Amino acid sequence: MFAPRTTPWPLVALFTAGYLAPYLLPTVVGRLDSGLPLSPTQAGAVGSALLLSSASAGFLLASRVERIGARGLARFGLALALLGYGGAALAHSVPAVVLGVLLGGFGSGTTTAVAATRIAAQPDPHRATTVGLLGVSALAGAVYLTVPHLGPGHGQPLAAIAVTALAVWPLTGRLPSGAAPQPQARSASRLPHRRPGLVLAACMLCWSLVQNSLWGVSGRIGLTQAQLTEATVGAVFAVALGAGLLGVTGAGALGPRLGRALPIGGGTVLIAVCITVSASATDLETFATGEIAWNTLYPIVLSYVIGLAASLDARGRWAVLVGSASSLGTAAGPLTGSVLSARAGFPAMGVVLAVGLLVIAVPMTVVALGRHSRKSVEIAEGIEVVEVEVVEFPLATVEATPAAPERLTPAT
Repeated sequence: MFAPRTTPWPLVALFTAGYLAPYLLPTVVGRLDSGLPLSPTQAGAVGSALLLSSASAGFLLASRVERIGARGLARFGLALALLGYGGAALAHSVPAVVLGVLLGGFGSGTTTAVAATRIAAQPDPHRATTVGLLGVSALAGAVYLTVPHLGPGHGQPLAAIAVTALAVWPLTGRLPSGAAPQPQARSASRLPHRRPGLVLAACMLCWSLVQNSLWGVSGRIGLTQAQLTEATVGAVFAVALGAGLLGVTGAGALGPRLGRALPIGGGTVLIAVCITVSASATDLETFATGEIAWNTLYPIVLSYVIGLAASLDARGRWAVLVGSASSLGTAAGPLTGSVLSARAGFPAMGVVLAVGLLVIAVPMTVVALGRHSRKSVEIAEGIEVVEVEVVEFPLATVEATPAAPERLTPAT
């Protein structure tokens, strides 16, 4: 079991491997467009297919990680990512690349599901999440700086994801190998806090769709509208992700001091402003300002949302389900951004996306205002020890109801 202030490095590594594909989405989509006989919209659709495959893995495995076993499932996901992305990087026909991307996406989603489930069981899931976001931001920034110097073609960013999966494999030996004991009581399998969980999942689907609608076409905004070179755009992305590292570090240092409502609600409003700036950029200064400010705020808000989802269920099911809903939105993002920009132009697309963010900021803030805690209460039920999920909501928001008892599961 990890000590309360010890970083769970195997989980951080799994988190990094699972999240790397979405972070590299602009260069993956851009390289598919330039390296294969695909239109920008078709390349965006392939990117959406990758993320949709990842989301489907999360929904499928949300409640099955403990039952199957974390080590075997993590290795299965990493193997799929290695074979899928590696095969797509080496293939030259569109059908083979699409097949490899779909396989790799399912592997990424499987890896992320294991990481999210185990992180939710940590004494401080927000801290583990922020360290994971630091890792994936740093790695993605390094890839953005390196890829433009490796020549043309679609394979380089896909190969980077595959190599990451291979590098993370040895760390899975520190994960539990067996399946956790299954609850005998029927009530233990019920999801607690269903209403706030469903609201948060629906909001995160829309929130991620907006973010990745812009992220999926950010490379094209820099190349075509701002008239920048690929190396310059890659450098902007690397600096932006570096700024994200600073933002996540600050969020980790602050922890719960600001609560969750202010970082989630206020941060989402600020992101909406950044999106309009970035989408309307016609020069390096405006493009860099929008992208850097946006990428500084995005992981901060995301870390608090993941922490909020983890607080809804100590077994990690809401963390995985909310993450999978986010992946669904992420999956639709590249295609949505491509269609909106093709029909209305980048600036109009930015305004539409910003308005959508402002709308969903309201219910996200309402959920964040609920004070969730994971207090363990031992109850004598024969020889069985269970854990009760405790939730406190402001009276004006939601009337609290007793949560279903959960069996205590050992932390990693």
